[in-house]
Amino acid sequence: MKMHFHVRLTSLALAALLAAPLAAQAQNIAIVNGKAVPKARAEALMNQAVRSGQPKTPELEQQVRDEVVLREIFMQEAEKRGLAASAEYKQQIEFARQTLLIRELFADFQKKNPVSDAEVQAEYDKFKAQSGGTEYRARHILVEKEDEAKALIAQIKGGAKFEDVAKKNSKDPGSGENGGDLDYAAPGAYVPEFSQAMVKLKKGEMTETPVKSQFGWHIIKLEDSREAKFPPIEEVKGQIQQRISQQKLGEFRDSIRAKAKTDYKFSTLN
Repeated sequence: MKMHFHVRLTSLALAALLAAPLAAQAQNIAIVNGKAVPKARAEALMNQAVRSGQPKTPELEQQVRDEVVLREIFMQEAEKRGLAASAEYKQQIEFARQTLLIRELFADFQKKNPVSDAEVQAEYDKFKAQSGGTEYRARHILVEKEDEAKALIAQIKGGAKFEDVAKKNSKDPGSGENGGDLDYAAPGAYVPEFSQAMVKLKKGEMTETPVKSQFGWHIIKLEDSREAKFPPIEEVKGQIQQRISQQKLGEFRDSIRAKAKTDYKFSTLN
């Protein structure tokens, strides 16, 4: 009985010894020139790709495995040539370390300071208030000289279509090809001289005299007006969250910079 027990124990020990290398191999995705490429390295690269927005697919997994193995091959060759000992390489490593650490600092701040729904709602309400009021759909013809503008007004009053005159004569490349159409916009989107003349017009009316601005002389026609439209919060929530998050991050960066004691030693660099 004792001998039987001893043989069984030895068999278990042998099985454990044989299983150990297999378990170790399971943690590696390849062996390159006798050196193991750890699975954790591929998993880290995969997580990075997924965080950047790439979907996790079998194709991506294969690409990641190939990339990690290829990096190991090239890295071994670079080390063989002694490049890891060069001053330039060590400086680049330091820059990379700084970049990664700073990135982690900002990521940690954003993780601990998420944008709340209340903050999004407040920002949305502010935008909505600023964008309220009336929007105007106008056409205009832009020319360089007042006499030219007066002559075009006379043509339109004589029966020429505003759109045709705009296409032929307007110096505004953005709207000229579209018959002077500026689409709907709030008065604040234009220079004061333009908006002040535009809001005085009734639907279908045109300015009787040219309007001067920093861009030249305008002939303005009001096509229509409407109450300003604003998208529902669900459509712009992501944009608002990103905007607030960036504002918070900017304030965080400024606060750190303001607290730092900096004494520059050199006015110029070699």
